[in-house]
Amino acid sequence: MIADFHFIRPWLLLLLLLPALILWLASRSGDVRSQWKSMIAPHLLDSLVLDGSGGSGIRPSWLLAGILLLGIVGAAGPTWQREPPPFVDDTAPLVIAVDLSQTMDAIDVTPSRIERAKLKIKDVIDARQGARTAIVAYAGTAHLVLPPTEDAALLESYSDALATRLMPKPGKDTAAALSLADNLLEKEEATGTILLLTDGVEDAASKAIESNSNGIIILGVGTSAGGPVKTPDGGFASDASGSRLFSKLDLARLKKIGKETGADVATVTDDDTDVRWIAERVHSNFAQKQAKEGDRWHDLGWWLVVPLSIAMALSFRSGWVVRTGLLLLAVHLFSPGSARASGLMDMWLTHDQQGRIAFERGEFDAAAGHFIDPMWKGVALFRAGKFQEAVDAFAAVDTAESWYDQGNALLRLGKYDEAIAAYGRALEKRKDWVEAVANLAIAQQLLKVQKEKQEDEPEQPSEAPNSVQFDDKGKQGKEGTINVAEQTSEMWMKNINVSPADLMARKFSIEAGRKTQ
Repeated sequence: MIADFHFIRPWLLLLLLLPALILWLASRSGDVRSQWKSMIAPHLLDSLVLDGSGGSGIRPSWLLAGILLLGIVGAAGPTWQREPPPFVDDTAPLVIAVDLSQTMDAIDVTPSRIERAKLKIKDVIDARQGARTAIVAYAGTAHLVLPPTEDAALLESYSDALATRLMPKPGKDTAAALSLADNLLEKEEATGTILLLTDGVEDAASKAIESNSNGIIILGVGTSAGGPVKTPDGGFASDASGSRLFSKLDLARLKKIGKETGADVATVTDDDTDVRWIAERVHSNFAQKQAKEGDRWHDLGWWLVVPLSIAMALSFRSGWVVRTGLLLLAVHLFSPGSARASGLMDMWLTHDQQGRIAFERGEFDAAAGHFIDPMWKGVALFRAGKFQEAVDAFAAVDTAESWYDQGNALLRLGKYDEAIAAYGRALEKRKDWVEAVANLAIAQQLLKVQKEKQEDEPEQPSEAPNSVQFDDKGKQGKEGTINVAEQTSEMWMKNINVSPADLMARKFSIEAGRKTQ
């Protein structure tokens, strides 16, 4: 235990210079002889100075230094013990990567491989009881279905919608799925695990599995005997030769990959044995990682609160509280940010001075509330982003600077015609003002662009048309066309009200299009 003793925040020990400085200053101030020896002859000083006797041997400076000493040592975090992590085993984050390649529609397990995988996802989510879980889908490309969430209903809704037809590119890219899962787990606070639900792992993915820093579980879906692969229309898929596509689960190959990479490998079962096996592996990966990295050190500095409280109680002696606490109380009360300071601050500082203090500290809302001067008030409101209120404040003054500032605020509000008028008034009062001329040109250009956009927008008919026709060769407008691949998946999430399956299909297609550009 002694060998493990250390401070969690050792840099705070530098503050120990403060109590040492207090003791040194107190000793200097208490040495009466040194204070008077330059003014009184030494042979007279011995007769004039009387050494104090009696009274308490504890001096306020000693007590204050002791309080600071205990507080600094406690804040530095002395420790010699480890504490368990604040995460229980079944809440370790998990990323479920689901293989949606064509062979996952094989029917060697009922009702199909992908349907069995979806059932297992539901069982895993139910077993984890609200732990953070994410879902990734992959085939020739990998895509995020849901980020880590504790919402079991949402996870089940999107996992139920998974289908091989959603994937924009055929094939199997396990390495891309692992990379996407790693990025999700990097943002989590606890050690995570990646669960691969697949009917096979390509050789190219072995290196990605081996180099992965998270625990990886591979759950093979299918049988060694294999089965035909269904198509969305109810028929059966064919291979390149025209024969019916027949997919088998190469369990020996999965086990070989697991042995070479260290990943845990198993196959789906008809009962919940595989689900319990997954839970055990998640727990094991979490425990091993914690053992390697070490649990958090237990901060034992709070024990010093007891002697610190006793020392603070001793400070409440006659005269001591006034000596040691008056300065701290004054600093607290006269701080501009203190709620109690308003009355006392008004006694010593004007409202504009208080506003300037808040303005210099970057507290623009508070500064605007203090300022009486309309120009300073307007500047504070402008800095706070309250442009309309800033215009109202500047309007109380009829100067070139006021009109210029009104133009800046109106420009931010998109009121370009009013901004042009304001800059014009500023230039009337102050000729050849370079900044006003430049901003006036900007406002005029923005107003021109705004009018052009309004002209390009077709007028909305007042009555519903009898029919709607689309002209592909029509005018596209000056803004040009928008490439659908440039639209983010978040735009689809916000603007499209469709089923999870359709939403994912469109999202995956957009993301795949961006990757190919």
